[in-house]
Amino acid sequence: MAQPTEWLDVAALSDLPPQGARLIRTAQGCVALFRTHDDRVFALDDRCPHKGGPLSEGIVAGHTITCPLHNWVFDLNSGQALGADEGAVRTWPVRVEKGRVLVGAEMLTRRTAA
Repeated sequence: MAQPTEWLDVAALSDLPPQGARLIRTAQGCVALFRTHDDRVFALDDRCPHKGGPLSEGIVAGHTITCPLHNWVFDLNSGQALGADEGAVRTWPVRVEKGRVLVGAEMLTRRTAA
């Protein structure tokens, strides 16, 4: 994934609970921000590809998120399903700078072709 040229400030790192999530609404739909035990932040679509479960309500463990509906587990780095499950969740470029969480602005405003 190419790095964005512009970044949008969406939250303070302290707004995300350790091993928790927060939801942001975008032109693309809902995006879940996840903070891991080591203060890394990841951004993924908030919709499990299996049954549409809200990933922001799942359990963060290590660098994975478990869907609250049917326990599918996704790698936060790649969005890929782990184990026997197949599929992926779209990931978004994200970084932390001076205690602020930034998401690639182009990804939040660009509409995908139908």
